[in-house]
Amino acid sequence: MSKARPHPVGELRRSQLITTFGPGAMLDLVDRSVLVGGLELWHGVDHREPIVEDRLKAKVCEILTLPSVRFFAPPVEDDAPGARMAHVGVVEFPTWYLAQVDRTIERAGRVYRTRPLVPGKHLDGGKWIGDDRKKVDVVPVRFVQACRRGHISDIDWYAFVGADRGEMLWLDEGGAGNDFAEIYVRRERGGPPRQLADAAIIKDRVLGTCRGEMPWLGGFERETCSEANRLLTRSASNAYFPQVQSVISIPDDAAALRDAVEGVYEDFLAEVSGVEDIERERRKPKVKRALEGFVAADVWREIERRRTGKEPVPEPVKSVEVRTLRRTNHAAPPAILRDEVQFSARARQTTGLASHLSAVIDRIVLVDRLREVVAQVGFTRFEAAAPDVNGDLSLGVERARISHDLRWLPAIDNKGEGVFLGVADSAITAWLARPTVVARGRKLEAAFDTWRKTHGVLKAQFPGLPFFALHSLAHLLITEVSLSCGYTASAIRERVYAGPDGHGILLYTGGSGSEGTLGGLVEVGRQIEHHVERALAAGRLCSNDPVCAEHEPDQAYEDRFLHGAACHGCLLIAETSCERFNQHLDRALVIPTLRDPDCALFGLPAGTS
Repeated sequence: MSKARPHPVGELRRSQLITTFGPGAMLDLVDRSVLVGGLELWHGVDHREPIVEDRLKAKVCEILTLPSVRFFAPPVEDDAPGARMAHVGVVEFPTWYLAQVDRTIERAGRVYRTRPLVPGKHLDGGKWIGDDRKKVDVVPVRFVQACRRGHISDIDWYAFVGADRGEMLWLDEGGAGNDFAEIYVRRERGGPPRQLADAAIIKDRVLGTCRGEMPWLGGFERETCSEANRLLTRSASNAYFPQVQSVISIPDDAAALRDAVEGVYEDFLAEVSGVEDIERERRKPKVKRALEGFVAADVWREIERRRTGKEPVPEPVKSVEVRTLRRTNHAAPPAILRDEVQFSARARQTTGLASHLSAVIDRIVLVDRLREVVAQVGFTRFEAAAPDVNGDLSLGVERARISHDLRWLPAIDNKGEGVFLGVADSAITAWLARPTVVARGRKLEAAFDTWRKTHGVLKAQFPGLPFFALHSLAHLLITEVSLSCGYTASAIRERVYAGPDGHGILLYTGGSGSEGTLGGLVEVGRQIEHHVERALAAGRLCSNDPVCAEHEPDQAYEDRFLHGAACHGCLLIAETSCERFNQHLDRALVIPTLRDPDCALFGLPAGTS
């Protein structure tokens, strides 16, 4: 007898299960709230079609200290007869509810809406039995408790208000119900009600110490935790931050060199003793073909590494990408993986750039085809832990688990296109040496240090002024090119390169199938200098100036320590587009502003004052 298919309680796109609603995320359904289950509750994952990306695999194994890992796309329901059952299991959460009764109560001259606060075990058929014995609909309570490590559980409402177990509790809400100071928990048997705002004071540990509960993994899974429980609103934007690691499938010069040497080592290179011997061996046709395009000194270093038995040192994710983009010539051959073009790009001339642009931009690459692979490795709550400037997730972050026994990870495979702007290292060096830039950098770094201490993320590293400047330029450009390329601003993403391997920004888009390869960004790239001009012009003056331009990052009362001159009127964009959650932005480092005319990486066009 065939097993009946479970009735779905909702639908999500595959990409949402990686980037927004992965394991441990809370979902509001029509009549209930649930947690997306861990990977053991994902049924019907197609292990016959793995997602292969060696660079991503190496980096994820390093982050999670795993010997190996595989990537698979989230399951997709197939209604065809005989098709395998595929779904993602969920866990009902929270287990406390508010009965939908229409009552009010007056206290100190204020009128409050009051509703019974009921544990799930007291419901009958999913409804609350009222005083008149009639069944009343219920909705999940909005408030739960969680910790920074991702653990989550119901608030012990009895302990919070000092009530006996089983005593009737009421939630009184004044005003619009959004102010914790206007929300009270009240006992049926009398006694002073308690303000919900008390639970928001973390240092008082009103909600106690976290019990390490992980209900999304099923059962009563727990782990040791000493964090203080924090009040969390289920629908709040800080309730869930997925930790994803992504790479652009791009030719890896180091891996290609290792493969090339491997192919001819035993027969021709095993006895060489230096660069001169390698040059002599390259006269042989087979060695010449294998080592074509590689410098003899690099070949010798690889031979020495092989002889010492050292494993290749894993490179930062972005190092390979920026090196390849900066070396792309005007007729670069496409990179092919599994008989499919994964990366195709070609450089265009920069000779027509205006002087104030050519002094900074030294490379423009049109990326006709790229492949991005994104995998989720965990998640956090309250504080997002974004990748560092090299694209690597921090090894020291205490991310929440998404599986009991991690053998595979959910991933998505996006196809897309893009345009890359390379920035000259000499321009960055000269800019960083200017006294006004040094002074601005001290302010931003001091504010970043204050943010680290205030939010308890002492391991976070200051990304550096080049990252601030290029990140801000990327945001200005995304807003500008979205008006011409055919993609919405939220569909364009950024990749900022500000490390020792080179500087630049990649604006790209991607989707499953061919959705991200419409050609709009490549077409924009043919005239990218005009878009850069317009983006810089828009950045000079914000609709919120002079307030925006005069913002100091170290102003404690604003609590915007990670921003310079940046706000919703100029630099902030959709967080789906930003790799740093709209942090580390300052347009004063890109273009002269009202407050700081001398810190900009880009000068003004000739004849502009």
